Amino acid sequence: MAARQYSDAPVCDFDSMPEMRGYTAEPEGMYVGCPGKHGYLKLGFEKNREGKTILRDLDRRAPLIVQKELYFDEQLPEMPCVYILSSGGPNVDGDRYVQKFHLKKDAMAFISTGAATKLAEMKSNYSGMRQTIVLEAGSYLEYLPEPVIPCKHTRYISDTAIVADPTASMFYSEIYMPGRKYYKTGEIFEYDVLSVCVHGSRPDGMPLFREKFVITPQDGHIRDIGIMSHYDVFANVVVLAPENVINEIYTRTEPGIDRESRLAYGITHLPNHSGLLFRALGMEPGPVKKIVRSFCSDVRMAVKGCPLPDEFPWR
Repeated sequence: MAARQYSDAPVCDFDSMPEMRGYTAEPEGMYVGCPGKHGYLKLGFEKNREGKTILRDLDRRAPLIVQKELYFDEQLPEMPCVYILSSGGPNVDGDRYVQKFHLKKDAMAFISTGAATKLAEMKSNYSGMRQTIVLEAGSYLEYLPEPVIPCKHTRYISDTAIVADPTASMFYSEIYMPGRKYYKTGEIFEYDVLSVCVHGSRPDGMPLFREKFVITPQDGHIRDIGIMSHYDVFANVVVLAPENVINEIYTRTEPGIDRESRLAYGITHLPNHSGLLFRALGMEPGPVKKIVRSFCSDVRMAVKGCPLPDEFPWR
């Protein structure tokens, strides 16, 4: 069943993926990809004559919303900070989202979400998101969205394609909760499918890396050692940068296990000397977010020579 299209927004269809088979029935309510359920967002950043990066291009379809860019980062006052919002509440059966971020030469941007992405219980279909990130020469992107919360019987799939110039730098993070941890008796790893793929290439098409994980808790392996074990929260971070910067970050980053606070984190190289993969595990989102931001600050220091500012206390 292909998603029907109501606008010129790109189609977002994952029905052919093996992990989504069995979850392609038409929802009882609004059909797949109907108005309000096929979100589209295109952000284009460009450096102006004064050296300030501006949000030059903006195109969106409901329920995705982007507020006016802000310049509150005192460490990088020329960098716009943009928050992605949704007017549709949690992701539900049949939701499809497409996001495109394009940073032109020497542009920089910080992108986040206004709140956690909540994935509601699903009965017939699934929710999917396709992202494309293009980084031209010398550009710099920090992408730190709030955590994703998959509820009971959630089916969610995402695919992120990154096209990066060798001189561009990017910090890309994802944080996944195990469910509504404190809802009634708790919904810990009771979702059906969580499928996440991130892959990168050069502008000429040369592939750099591809990482994909498919989590199906009903198969009973989620608490195995080497997967989640006794941890609940999982953070996945991809860093792309020139090779000399990557080597500096890798040398300065120490892996660690804090058994008292129940936190663990580590780092490894991506193929083709393209970047780094950093992961963190914990029991609560706050400490995991703190580790991710601390690592982002180290990356920014290596790339831009200044640290990440403190997080707002209400975040």
